[in-house]
Amino acid sequence: MTEDADGMSLADRLARRIRALLISGELTPGQRLSEAAFSERFDVSRNSLREAFRLLTKDGLLRHEANRGVFVAVPTMASIIDIYRVRRMLECGALRQAWGQHPAIRVMRETADQGRVTRDRQDWAGVGSANMAFHAAVVDLADSARLNEFYERISAELRLCFGLLNDPENLHAPFVEMNETIVARLEAGRPHDAAAEMETYLNLAERTMLKALERACEPA
Repeated sequence: MTEDADGMSLADRLARRIRALLISGELTPGQRLSEAAFSERFDVSRNSLREAFRLLTKDGLLRHEANRGVFVAVPTMASIIDIYRVRRMLECGALRQAWGQHPAIRVMRETADQGRVTRDRQDWAGVGSANMAFHAAVVDLADSARLNEFYERISAELRLCFGLLNDPENLHAPFVEMNETIVARLEAGRPHDAAAEMETYLNLAERTMLKALERACEPA
C-alpha cells in the first residue's frame, strides 16, 4: 500500500479521518458503518476502507460481527476505568513538567473560555468538543508526537463513552470551572498545583462516568 510524504499509508489516513468522526461525536456507540457509504464519502476503494476498519478494530474503536458488518464499539466499565488510568498518567505528568511559555497553554486558555461560552448557551455538545480540545492541549505540553497520536485514540474512546449517556449537562457542567482553574494555575507558574487539580478532576470525572453508565445500563 502506498505511503504519503509523512510515511502514512492510505489506510492509516482513513483510520485517522474516521477517528476524527468518533472524537467529534458524529459516530455513536453501536452504530453500523456502511462500507458503501464510507467508500463513497472518502472516495476510496472498499479494500482500503476495510484495512482502515481493521486498524480501528485493533484499537478497540470498532468491532466486526460475522455476517453483520462493522459497528462502532460500545464502551464497558472496564474500558472506562482503563481510559482514566491512562489519562491520569498522561495528563498529570504533562502538567507537572510543563514549560511556562508553552504555546499549548494559550490553546488551553482559549478552549477553557470556549467551554464557558458554550455552557452559557446550554450547548452541551459544544462544551464536550471544547473539553476534548482542552485535554488534547494538555497532552501537547509533553512535546511528544507519539503521545499525541496515542491520546487521539484515547479521545475517540472517551467520546464514545459520552455518547452512551443521556445527561450531557451533568456530565460536562461541573468540569468547565475546573478546566479554568487548571489553566490559571499553569499561567501563574504553578504546574504541580495544576497537576493536582487535574488528578482531582479525573477522579471525579471517572466516578461521574461510571455512575452514569451504570444508570444507563439499568433495565427500564
